[in-house]
Amino acid sequence: MKKKIGIFGGSFDPIHLGHLIIAEQFREGLGLDAVRIVPAKVSPFKTESPPSSDKHRLEMIRLAIGANPYFSVDESEIRRGGVSYSIDTIRAMQESEPDADFYLLIGADSLVDLKKWREPSDLLSRVQLVVASRGGMPDPDWASLSGIATPEQIEAIQRIRLDVPSIEIASRDIQRRVREGRSIRYLVPAAVEAYVKEHGLWLLASGSKPAT
Repeated sequence: MKKKIGIFGGSFDPIHLGHLIIAEQFREGLGLDAVRIVPAKVSPFKTESPPSSDKHRLEMIRLAIGANPYFSVDESEIRRGGVSYSIDTIRAMQESEPDADFYLLIGADSLVDLKKWREPSDLLSRVQLVVASRGGMPDPDWASLSGIATPEQIEAIQRIRLDVPSIEIASRDIQRRVREGRSIRYLVPAAVEAYVKEHGLWLLASGSKPAT
């Protein structure tokens, strides 16, 4: 039987509890053998605002994962450098693990921009796309898949969609709270909160002090 591997990409600047809850629902809902959290070196849609240092983001992901045997951090996009494209990552993974099936998780809001991704049709031919739809939000814009996916692929994507709770936590808001000297307790794992305080992340520009 082929191994089922989930791919969850993003900036993770920082990783927070919302990311982890969605990753766990991704694993459980699809019966995945593993979930790889893949931090981008630079997102194609955020080239004007590069993320925090690779070292800090990677370490915070490791701390957040802890001893979870199903989760791991994949450093391939960091090591590759430059702008990160999912198609490059998936091709490399398939080359090293030809007997695995890969599932790529994206948010419903990202579906609208999928046609702007690099080689989206080839990407969809290589992975099973899984769209995470938040509770209380409108249905994903499935029409965005027209022209880059076959009718059979669209049907499979609609069938395998992942319904997740609406979690109002955003990495940029966490950074802002830190700069303002406010608490980020219960927004990130305790180990990540301690790491942020220890290294004074996001404080240099503002001169703020970490919240206690």
